[in-house]
Amino acid sequence: MEKVVAAEVEELPKAIVRRVVKDKLSQFSGDGEIIIHKDGLRAFCESARIFIHYLSATANDLCKESRRQTINADDVLKAIEEIEFPEFAEPLRASLDGLRKKNAGKKAEATKSKEAKKRKEDSSLDHEDDNGKNEDGDDSSDPKQKSAGKKSGAGKSKKVNKKKKKVEEEKQDDDDDEGKEHEDDSHGN
Repeated sequence: MEKVVAAEVEELPKAIVRRVVKDKLSQFSGDGEIIIHKDGLRAFCESARIFIHYLSATANDLCKESRRQTINADDVLKAIEEIEFPEFAEPLRASLDGLRKKNAGKKAEATKSKEAKKRKEDSSLDHEDDNGKNEDGDDSSDPKQKSAGKKSGAGKSKKVNKKKKKVEEEKQDDDDDEGKEHEDDSHGN
């Protein structure tokens, strides 16, 4: 029973394999809907799985020859050439470069977005004074302003102000306690 479970784990997703096969076959044939028999799909899945295992084993060997433990894209491209599929190497390289550029663009966008959000939060902190009021003198404890603040992303700054108030109150309590100690000392003498 365990062998069946292990084989199912290694199977490629049939829906994805079907989509890849249909897309590729539709490029070569203009005959409309392409139907893949269940056994044909199973053969495609098994062939793709075996190819992936063979390619990964070859890439792993190349990686070990270089005394590394991590397989990188260059190892895979060299393995494709080594298993005698050099015609796939160049299209794969082009596809990989396109993916890298796309991901780099997304990463740059995300970084810009994070920086803009941080600047916005920092500027909202700068515009509020220690009493919990903003520059306009509006009390930040007003429920209508709280809900508006959440929509504009100012919720974090209100939390910071609450923490500041709490620290100031604790400091005031400490000062009051020290004053009482001094009074007790002067009454005791």
